[in-house]
Amino acid sequence: MKHTLSRILRYTKPYSGYLFLTVVCALIGVSLSLIVPVFIGRAVDLAAPQLLAQNAGRLDFTKLCSVVAHLAVLVIISAVFQWLQGLCINRLAFGTVRDLRSALEAKLQTMPISYIDGNARGDLIARVIPDIEILSDGLLQGFSQLFTGVVTIVGTLIFMLTINVKIALLVVLLTPISLFVAAKITAASHNAFTRQSALRGDLSALTEELVGNQHIVRAFAYEDRAEARFEKINRELGDAGQKATFFASMSNPSTRFVNGLIYAAVGTFGALGAIGALPWIGAMSVGDLASFLAYSNQYTKPFNEISGVIAELQNAISCAQRVFEVLDAPSEPEEHFPPVSEVRGAVTFDDVEFSYVPEKPLIRHFSMQAKPGQRIAIVGPTGCGKSTIINLLLRFYEIRSGSISIDGISTREMNRDDLRRHCGMVLQETWIFTGTDAENIAYGKPDATREEIEHAAREAHAHSFIKRLPEGYDTVISDTSGLSQGQKQLLCIARIMLTDPPMLILDEATSSIDLRTEHRIQRAFEKLMRGKTSFIIAHRLSTIRSADHILVMRDGNIIEQGNHETLIRQGGFYADLYHSQGR
Repeated sequence: MKHTLSRILRYTKPYSGYLFLTVVCALIGVSLSLIVPVFIGRAVDLAAPQLLAQNAGRLDFTKLCSVVAHLAVLVIISAVFQWLQGLCINRLAFGTVRDLRSALEAKLQTMPISYIDGNARGDLIARVIPDIEILSDGLLQGFSQLFTGVVTIVGTLIFMLTINVKIALLVVLLTPISLFVAAKITAASHNAFTRQSALRGDLSALTEELVGNQHIVRAFAYEDRAEARFEKINRELGDAGQKATFFASMSNPSTRFVNGLIYAAVGTFGALGAIGALPWIGAMSVGDLASFLAYSNQYTKPFNEISGVIAELQNAISCAQRVFEVLDAPSEPEEHFPPVSEVRGAVTFDDVEFSYVPEKPLIRHFSMQAKPGQRIAIVGPTGCGKSTIINLLLRFYEIRSGSISIDGISTREMNRDDLRRHCGMVLQETWIFTGTDAENIAYGKPDATREEIEHAAREAHAHSFIKRLPEGYDTVISDTSGLSQGQKQLLCIARIMLTDPPMLILDEATSSIDLRTEHRIQRAFEKLMRGKTSFIIAHRLSTIRSADHILVMRDGNIIEQGNHETLIRQGGFYADLYHSQGR
């Protein structure tokens, strides 16, 4: 907890000005509020003689009005500075969590794809949004209680010592009981809040999974089982939350009970001292007793308030730990290799080995060469490593051994961004972000002109359906805007048409397109691939008949290779696959 809090405080450094103003406002506001009991005591001493019959009618209203006026001014000025303190804390807290959220998002952009693939998306989203929001609330509560609480405790203790040292020492001696109770309850609730935060991430991940694939859930009549899975985690989250809240809710009434005993002890001994029943306490006026009781109440109030926000603080710390887990995960190392300005497209895999899990090897002793401008098709059954080859080429994953080179330069000696900038990739899974059609097409070339965008759309056969949209190329679309899967795929293809990279990777790029459109897209690809080294992954073998070289993979190894005619004549695994598709 201490380590987490210190890290949170480091993120407040850019807002040290607001931190300084918060301290100043806390000092002034609380100090003025601490003077209020002094005037209350004076007012009581002025009014106390009226309780005696012989002094009836002798109240000095002039002095009393003066005391009340000073009291009102103090209360107003104190309230103003407390408002300014709250404003500064807001700026401090929201600025801090904004920077923390930005740091988390920037961190995710530098992390290996293996980390993103290895964690549930819903859980990562939960860390970026709700966890940081909870952290924000905890900061607001924590900083507020910290500054005002410390100043109040120190200030009231000083004033109590000036009124009566012995009763003030009694308060100080009884205070550790309240602190002991709060500390024990805090320790018990921390683990509960940590588990609650973890389960909240699991529930977010499951919800994202079920909502994002609702058509699959319903197609397989999985509703009841989905509800059972959700209910299981939801029940566990409810139990963890109930346990955490129980411990946290015990803190405030427990400390209030102890502080109530302290207040009763002060009132009892102070009253006995005021009437002279306990001479060893020292003489006290009724006004002094009233002031002391007010200070005693103010002294114990911060302990009550701090214990009251223990739930917020514990929850915030647990969420902060989840955020820092991501920030502490290793990023891809920075690279500063000379930029590669021109790529011809000679690609070599030399004895490459790779596995996602060390004990389960996937790619073993993989070697191949692609000459500039060649079209290399990679075929084989599901799970044989076709897409993995592309992931290794683009360094989404790092190879275990061997080497991959482009134009004789090892990909490990090329900046990742530089490497990927020379490769255009169209995947089977489409991705459309919220923006206009033109912005989606220009994703890889944001400075493209409208003419270039429309030309790329025509080449990808997307122009006609885009023009039918309400605002044409300026229509705002999203992944849920009603576009068909094929139309989304055409937009993705248009992106690559626009950037015109020297190397192409087509991973089932036409799988979501009807046969008629596919023939037109194939013609567009023929034009696009001219002079470019292209890697084509396809299940429909009819789409790769014109490839210069076909690699047939099984279990991470190349078992056959050659052009279409050669492989058909061999009558091997490729021929069986081809004929099984009715060709």
